Amino acid sequence: MKFIIASDIHGSAFWCEKLAKAFEDEKAEKFLLLGDILYHGPRNPLPDGYAPKEVVSLLTPLADKIICVRGNCDSEVDQMVLPFNVSSDYASVFADGITFHLSHGHRPVPALSRGEVYLTGHTHVPMNAVEGNGFLHLNPGSISLPKEGSRHGYILYENGLFTFKDFEGNCLGECRHLTK
Repeated sequence: MKFIIASDIHGSAFWCEKLAKAFEDEKAEKFLLLGDILYHGPRNPLPDGYAPKEVVSLLTPLADKIICVRGNCDSEVDQMVLPFNVSSDYASVFADGITFHLSHGHRPVPALSRGEVYLTGHTHVPMNAVEGNGFLHLNPGSISLPKEGSRHGYILYENGLFTFKDFEGNCLGECRHLTK
């Protein structure tokens, strides 16, 4: 299975277009979105190319491939215009013998077991850590508003390998799943 994992688009059509192209170029099968899709939030500046309606248009053709969780900036109104579920705080995906748990990252960490993968966004800073009793915690950072000197990017998952990438195709780091 091949996934693109991304978070925190915050209404940027400019960066969402790059993300949609990366999804196509990588030939991914599923798109795991970790929240904060349309609205920039009151604490963030407007991102480049802020155009939430265009973000909806860019994501609509991919709707059947998207698994998404709600971020702290996502609202009921967003669910009315997005053609995929954006109202769940948590989701789970099972692929390649791995359990992937998705959350935006602003809710409590669920009980996780060794070997599971916890995918979050929210901080706008990439993360690759083994936590708790041995689960892998990954954060792709932010598509549109990266913080702490990080780059605009996403994670590509394929066959137990997680690759952090920017939109120029550069590898920013890799890690293997704990049981692979």
